[in-house]
Amino acid sequence: MVAITEQRSLAKSIDAEITYPTSDGEPLAETQEHIWAILTTLSIFSQYLTGKQAVVFANQFFYYIEKKPMARVAPDVMVVFDIPVKLYGNYKLWEGQQTPAIIFEMTSAGTKETDWNFKKMLYEQLGVKEYWMFDPYGDWIAEQLRGYRLSDEGLYRPITDNCSEVLQLRFQAEGYLIGIYRLDNNQKLLTPDELLLASQEATKQAKEANKQAQEAEQRAQVEKARADRLAEKLRQLGVESTDNDVETIL
Repeated sequence: MVAITEQRSLAKSIDAEITYPTSDGEPLAETQEHIWAILTTLSIFSQYLTGKQAVVFANQFFYYIEKKPMARVAPDVMVVFDIPVKLYGNYKLWEGQQTPAIIFEMTSAGTKETDWNFKKMLYEQLGVKEYWMFDPYGDWIAEQLRGYRLSDEGLYRPITDNCSEVLQLRFQAEGYLIGIYRLDNNQKLLTPDELLLASQEATKQAKEANKQAQEAEQRAQVEKARADRLAEKLRQLGVESTDNDVETIL
């Protein structure tokens, strides 16, 4: 019993020494276009999924084999459903017990082999329902955007309509960003820049409407003052007046 206890203690000690870093010190992405594509997609997905039990990760380590910290990838954007909604330093599959439902890689000529071969095969084997690659420069994906969905046989098949069953969204390449639209009403989910412009325009319109309302109120007050003065003059002249009389004279 003593020997077994010592072995278990040693195993726990070894496990405790295993670390799962949250960063490898590498830059977020190759170019500013790739960075904006990542951050914009992260922002839109986070806003869209607000109130749902879903967490959006961006360029964070995804560990998929326990006790093997080198078995990891850092998807540019991924969504995991049915886990506690909080901030994560990384995501460990054996702790969350939920495979990411959808993963995006912002790809380039330099990452083509990894994104097309290793990651595509890995995500397929792990059971990630949808895998999307977005090439902002069109370096190797002429149409810029390419998606795959897991079939009943557990194999990735091309998505031909650019629609995500997982998120109920439609994607399309718009410059170096991904345009994202709801499937239920085709409404575009705005980027942070577009939200800012929309907010500024709404503020401008509200100010203009308020200005017009104030001007209308001022005109009404001026007209009322004129009517009151005229009515007073008529009374001084001994003429009985009605509102219709005043309006006719005015």
